[in-house]
Amino acid sequence: MKNVILVFIGGGFGSVLRYGIGKYLNPNTGIPYGTFAANIIGSLLIGLILGLAAKNMLSDNQVLLLATGFCGGFTTFSSFAYENQVFLKSMDFSSFAVYTIASFTVGFLAVFGGLFIAKSF
Repeated sequence: MKNVILVFIGGGFGSVLRYGIGKYLNPNTGIPYGTFAANIIGSLLIGLILGLAAKNMLSDNQVLLLATGFCGGFTTFSSFAYENQVFLKSMDFSSFAVYTIASFTVGFLAVFGGLFIAKSF
């Protein structure tokens, strides 16, 4: 039960922060920068968190709270998928391509960056 509470608390904080970033950065049309920022920051954080966990610098409970909970609530694949559907439906293929390629490329690089930062600790 403790694990569920840790994930719940972390997820709640992550979701609220993502909501705030989205309200501030997502325009009504064009690239949804808020979703992009949340996904990239979350990718960097999960790389850092799991890198520190691999070095036994974080406990299992901390990983549940931060990686599973916070990063799980903060990042959003469902919003990413929906926003891409909107681009395709409106035939905005250039925004679709830029957003999709940038999200995957920068997201992977952010995870590797987080792991690299964790190695320096």
